[in-house]
Amino acid sequence: MEQSTVTILRSDRLTAGAAERGIPDATVARLPIYLRALTTLADQGIGVCSSHQLASAAGVNPAKLRKDLSYLGSYGTRGVGYDVEYLRYQIARELGQTQDWDVVIVGVGHLGSALSTYGGFTTRGIRIAALIDTDPKRVGTEVGGITVEPLTALSKIVRNRHIAIAVIATPAEAAQDVTDALVAAGVTSILNFAPAIVTVPDGVDVRKVDLSIELQILAYHEQRKASNGSEAAGTGETA
Repeated sequence: MEQSTVTILRSDRLTAGAAERGIPDATVARLPIYLRALTTLADQGIGVCSSHQLASAAGVNPAKLRKDLSYLGSYGTRGVGYDVEYLRYQIARELGQTQDWDVVIVGVGHLGSALSTYGGFTTRGIRIAALIDTDPKRVGTEVGGITVEPLTALSKIVRNRHIAIAVIATPAEAAQDVTDALVAAGVTSILNFAPAIVTVPDGVDVRKVDLSIELQILAYHEQRKASNGSEAAGTGETA
């Protein structure tokens, strides 16, 4: 749940703020990875780390990490490194994780239920505040201690809980209608797990998570590796 596109459940309005300061989207996308790496280092009792140490923990090269962090300010000391707790706080602040963000999930099938009970969100400032579904059999039931409510209650929930972020975990055919309902209710950031492209007006951010595409990309790389291995075997070379 924490890797790649699934990681990021954060307010994209903060990304817009970062863009105003000239922080590239690619850098913003890596900030949660750096934050996770810093948390791991802190849990190991490491108070100060070098750029090489942090880059290794984050899975990036040191030059890229130093450039990314330079957009946030000068938090490292030459010859010493980074104060783990201080840098962790600065990145958490940049990502809006120094406060909690209430999130509504629409679609409480297998995926929506799994997301609603995932414990990793709470440590990252994300709180699942409401669950919505159109299936009368699900409405009124509880998932993770939260009562599933009908789509007709969406506007009231968003207004009362001041919700800006939503997750769509519905079938593809329902995704656009749900998106329209979320936008009408006042949601301005959407994480879309539905296998469909949705359109939104200006001022609303959408991030798409398509697990099947990610698996297809991995399958492509596996095919390339197998192909390269076969070619090497045919020429008597080692891959």
